[in-house]
Amino acid sequence: MQFEVWAPRAESVLLATRGGRLPMEADPLRAGWWTASAEAVDGDRYGFVLDGGPVLPDPRSRRQPDGPDGESAVVDHAAYAWRGEWAGRGLPGAVLYELHIGTFTEEGTFDAAAGRLGHLVDLGVTHVSLMPVCPFPGTHGWGYEGVSLWAVHEPYGGPAGLKRFVDAAHGRGLAVVLDVVHNHLGPSGNHLPAFGPYFTDTHHTPWGAAVNLDAPGSDEVRAYLLGSALAWLRDYRLDGLRLDAVHALADGRALTFLEELSAAVDALSSVLGRPLPLIAESDLCDPRTTAPRAEGGLGLHAQWNDDFHHALHTALTGESQGYYADFADAPLAALAKTVTAAFFHNGTYSSFRGRTHGRPVDITRTPAHRFVGYAQTHDQIGNRALGDRLASSLSPGLQACAAALVLTGPFTPMLFMGEEWGARTPWQFFTDHTDPALARAVREGRRREFAAHGWAAEDIPDPQDPGTRARSCLDWSEPEREPHARMAAWYRELIALRHAMPDLCDPDLASVRTAYDERARWIAYRRGDLRIAVNLAGRPAALPLGLGRHRAGGGRVLAAWTPVEAPGADGVLHLPPESCVVLADD
Repeated sequence: MQFEVWAPRAESVLLATRGGRLPMEADPLRAGWWTASAEAVDGDRYGFVLDGGPVLPDPRSRRQPDGPDGESAVVDHAAYAWRGEWAGRGLPGAVLYELHIGTFTEEGTFDAAAGRLGHLVDLGVTHVSLMPVCPFPGTHGWGYEGVSLWAVHEPYGGPAGLKRFVDAAHGRGLAVVLDVVHNHLGPSGNHLPAFGPYFTDTHHTPWGAAVNLDAPGSDEVRAYLLGSALAWLRDYRLDGLRLDAVHALADGRALTFLEELSAAVDALSSVLGRPLPLIAESDLCDPRTTAPRAEGGLGLHAQWNDDFHHALHTALTGESQGYYADFADAPLAALAKTVTAAFFHNGTYSSFRGRTHGRPVDITRTPAHRFVGYAQTHDQIGNRALGDRLASSLSPGLQACAAALVLTGPFTPMLFMGEEWGARTPWQFFTDHTDPALARAVREGRRREFAAHGWAAEDIPDPQDPGTRARSCLDWSEPEREPHARMAAWYRELIALRHAMPDLCDPDLASVRTAYDERARWIAYRRGDLRIAVNLAGRPAALPLGLGRHRAGGGRVLAAWTPVEAPGADGVLHLPPESCVVLADD
C-alpha cells in the first residue's frame, strides 16, 4: 500500500506501522510530499513521525479508532458491499430534516438512528441533513470541533456505521446530506499545524487563526479540503453537503475556494450521474452565494435563510434581543418581505450590526428552492441559554402556525429533529473534552456569555455534565401521546400536501402575493391557486383574502389546524385564535 503525507516543513518523515518505522522519501514531483510503500490491510494502525517527534495521526486519516489523538487506521472503502444503485434526489421539491446522531436516539449511534428512519419516511421528508460526524474529543458533542476531516467519529459507528446508515436511508428513498466544517478545526486533537501551514495569522476568526485559503501553502490546504468534500460524496455515497458558516472563510484570492469547491462537486455530480447539492450557511444575505459561477456567483446550490427564521421567530415569540431587534418593530411585515424577496436585509439598515446589510435577490431569475426556510435549527435552539425549543413556550396552535408557514412557504423547508411532534426535550450545548483546562474554559466561557444577558451562572447548563447531553436526547415516547401525536399528524398532513400540490413547490418568488395586519397579528399569502392564512393572535381574526387573483370568496379547505369554513361571498375568512388554514380556489 502506498502511504503519503504533505509535510513541507519536515527534514525527515517516518511511517510508523505494525511492522516498525520506515523512512519515507521526498516526492521529486510534488514539493513537500513524502511517500512510502508498506503492507497494510483494512484496520491496520499507522501514523507519521516528523523529525524524530511523536507518532501523529494522518491528516487524511480515514479512521481514528482511538479518537483524534490516536493512531490512524487503514480503511478499504471497496470492502463495503452496497445494497444497490441510488439515483439521488435533488433539492427542488425537497423537505430537509436536520438530525444529530448523538442525540437522535439515546444510544447515539448510526445504527440506532437507522432504526428510526421509518418515522422519517412516514413523516414525508426527503433528505436527512446530518450534523458533523468527523472525530472530536470524547464521546458526545455537537461535532463542530471536529478534526480529521476525512474520518468518521468512532463512537457513532465509524466509517462502516456511516455507510450502513446511508445505505439504509437510500433503501427507504431518503437522501443524506452531511454538515462539513471548513472554517475551523479543533482545537483539541488538531495536529495539522505540525505538518504544514494549514492555518494563517493573516486572518483571524472567532476560533483563532484562520484556515489558510490564500496565504503561502494554501494550494495544498485547498486541495486537502476539496479532497475531503469529494471523498464524502464519493466514498460514502452522500447526496450533498451543508457548508458551515461560509462567511467565516477568509479568502482573498481571485478564484475563491467556494467556487473551486462548487466546480469540483458539479464535475463529480456529472460523473456519478446524480445531484450533489451544496447548501451554505451564510449570514451575508448575498445572492451571489448561490448565483451560477458563469454569472459571477459562487455556484453553491442553496443557502440557509436566517432572515426568514428571525422574522418568524420574532412574530411568534415577541423576542427582540440581539439580532431579533432588526425584526421586532414589525415582524409580520418582515415575514411578508422575506417570503416575497427572500432576504429582509437586502441593502437595508441593520440596527444589530450598526450598518446597512445585504443585497437584493433578483426574484425573477432566482428559484425559491435555493433558500432553505425553517422555524428551528440546532443553532437557533442550542445557542440559547437553556437550549429551549419553541414547544417550551408556545401553544400547540402557534407551533402549528409555524409549521404551516415553513411547509407551505416558497423556500426549501427544513425541520429540526423532534420539532414535528413538538418535542419538549431541550437541545443544549454539550461537550466531552478530555483536556481539563479546555473543559473548564468552555464551561466558564458559556457562563460569561450569558451572564452578559442577565443569566445567573448556576442556571446555565454545564456543557461537560453528562446530564446535559442526556437531557438533549429525543424522548421517543412523546409522539405516541397527546398533544404530540396531533402535532405529528399536522406535520405529516402539511408535508403530504406539499408533495401533492405543485403550487407549493413553485420556484417563482415573484408570483407570491402577501397580505397582513400587524396589529391584528395575521398574515396570508397566495401561491398559485392556494391561499395560506395564519392567525397568531389569541383572538379570532377576520381576514379579507382577495390577494389579487380570481374572486375573493369561495374555495376549499385543504388543511386546517382547527375547524374553519372557507370564505363566503364577501371574501372574508374567519380564523380561530392561534390557528391556520390552507385553502384551494374552486
